[in-house]
Amino acid sequence: MSRRVLPGGVAGPLLGLAAVFVLFVLIGPGSFRSWRTAETIARQTTIVGTAALGMTLVIIAGGIDLSAGSVVALSTVVVAGLLVAGCPALAAALAGILSGCICGLANGLLITRLRVVPFIVTLGTLLLVRGVAKGLAHEQKIDAPLTWLVELLAALRPGTRWVLVPPGVWLLAILAVAVGALLRYTRLGRHIVAVGSSERTARLCGVPVERIQCTVYALSGAAAGLAGVMQFSRLTVGDPTVAVGLELDVIAAVVIGGGSLAGGEGSVIGTLIGALIMTVIRSGCAQMGLPNWVQEMVTGGVIVVAVAMDRWRHASS
Repeated sequence: MSRRVLPGGVAGPLLGLAAVFVLFVLIGPGSFRSWRTAETIARQTTIVGTAALGMTLVIIAGGIDLSAGSVVALSTVVVAGLLVAGCPALAAALAGILSGCICGLANGLLITRLRVVPFIVTLGTLLLVRGVAKGLAHEQKIDAPLTWLVELLAALRPGTRWVLVPPGVWLLAILAVAVGALLRYTRLGRHIVAVGSSERTARLCGVPVERIQCTVYALSGAAAGLAGVMQFSRLTVGDPTVAVGLELDVIAAVVIGGGSLAGGEGSVIGTLIGALIMTVIRSGCAQMGLPNWVQEMVTGGVIVVAVAMDRWRHASS
């Protein structure tokens, strides 16, 4: 009933990451080989990688969530608004995560109660959540007072280089370990794989399918909310227009990393590798002075190849 959710299927994406990195090392400027570039890549990967970990659960369960980018924007607005109101930074960050969790739970309830396909439901909530974010922010950016939240993804100062990467990157690593442990060692993880592999079979085996689907969407929303906190750290403002199209990068990270849009397959390591591949491509192209349209074409080509390989694997299995 279960398919592959373990690291064994990440050899292809890992080779792809190595190939892309070596390519830019050979043809890119010397600055690409510096530790500062590696730190920058890690920081840029954190936002997409955090949301992609939640999306991994949704895709393994056979679903899709197009509202992730809007949830990130809503989270930045919630965090900034509460900081302006005088709330402690930790409370504001937790509220941002909670707002994402509520949005995800709403997606799950709409999908399970209305029996509407996830693509349509989350396409609608993409616009709905974005509208809520703009309404709360009165269609403008919210300038928030500086707190320790802005240090989550800030470049390391000379005296703090011993931590190697900013705190937000370490948070991503901790979250990755937690999601990996959930999939590998818990009943919930086994049920998520079962639902994605065959919803009908899972029902016959007594798996509470609707509850599992609501749970994965709530977890995905919470992950997007945390990504919103990271986005706020990077921008230091609440911006209801930020992260437009981010959901495509998030889904692409999962697919490039070996996740199957048919459900039942995916891995945490593969997702992080997929996010890194896109970041390395963009960073390398930017350092070479290539225009944005070239970066978009290369990234789009990688996504098409990844989906084609996924289809080929299923056709040959």
